[in-house]
Amino acid sequence: MNNGQHIVVLGAGYTGLFSAIRLAPRTRRTDVKITLVNPSSRFVERLRMHQLAAGQELTGHQIPDLLAGTGVTFVQGTATAIEPEARRITVDGTKTLRYDTLVYALGSSTDTGKVPGADVHAFTLDKPETAGRFATRLTEVAVSGGTVTVCGGGLTGIEAATEIADSHPGLNVTLISLAEPGGMLGPKARAYLYGALDRLGVTVETGARVTKVLPDAVELADGRLVPSDACLWTTGVKVSPLAADAGIATDDHGLILVDATLRSVSHPDIHAIGDAAAVRLAWGQIHGSCQSGLPTAQYTADAIAQLVRGKAVKPFRFGYFHQPVSLGRRDAVIQFTKADETPRRLHLTGRSAVAYKEMVSGSPLTTYRLSKRMNVTTIVSKGGRATRNPAG
Repeated sequence: MNNGQHIVVLGAGYTGLFSAIRLAPRTRRTDVKITLVNPSSRFVERLRMHQLAAGQELTGHQIPDLLAGTGVTFVQGTATAIEPEARRITVDGTKTLRYDTLVYALGSSTDTGKVPGADVHAFTLDKPETAGRFATRLTEVAVSGGTVTVCGGGLTGIEAATEIADSHPGLNVTLISLAEPGGMLGPKARAYLYGALDRLGVTVETGARVTKVLPDAVELADGRLVPSDACLWTTGVKVSPLAADAGIATDDHGLILVDATLRSVSHPDIHAIGDAAAVRLAWGQIHGSCQSGLPTAQYTADAIAQLVRGKAVKPFRFGYFHQPVSLGRRDAVIQFTKADETPRRLHLTGRSAVAYKEMVSGSPLTTYRLSKRMNVTTIVSKGGRATRNPAG
């Protein structure tokens, strides 16, 4: 890769924004231009969307403010097409951007299309606007002491259900999950989680598959109807079809297939990071989370800077380190893990866990600000021996 390059970053979520900010100082003395494209000028802290949904006020952050001083150009708009052979992106259907290197960081959203009624009668945490509308609905439901259902027992569902119950003690909150909530935690951490759910009065429906979302109820596979004055949908994810539609090699879920350096296997000038990339390591494929997404962004920014200077790039290495779970504002559980995310014996609970979780949730913004003037790493673990050789 030579100087005089235009690098375009699609998506300004946790990974896209970090890659642009980190790349800027590393290419400052080269003839490189960086452009960041995102539909909204507001930076969305998805780690805190459950707080917004529960009715809490969050500090707003504007992407241009976070980019200030980096030299990165911000373009507000939606990428509607990619022409990889021409290295051209269409924004909002009319404007075109040419690139030499593309960082694809469009992330993922909640899939409400597989269960009838979910797209019409359920809320999601994808955007501040929808989380805010859910918060308004909660206030209405709380007046009559109604029932709220949270569908999905993953970390997002657990955090949302406990946050709602903690913020609105008069509500009846039901967490509906096909798998056991907290199944990724160790036995002691999982027992603490269930104790917190019980303390907060959250009813847990385990082994329950939702077959339909109705205006006032959730229908389960066994025919039961769970009353629901407000339904929050947190299960299932989908990615933008933009990459697949452009002919970029993707897997069955639409994730861009990448090599050991996170470059598209079909178009090496495209780097995919975060939820948009199918990243396989020796121990398995990483899943979408801030914990894994930020390291892919850090690695890719550093790799592109190396390539600009004609230097070789080593394969991406990463290992999971923890599973932080908030249980309302006053409680949390932190499960420390091995690189492949299986639980270790060590875990934190109570006040120390609350402080730890808050540190984790606030760390991306701190990282962005510090990265403008110093080298900050988000890679806590490289995975040890398990990642020394690329996946076959």
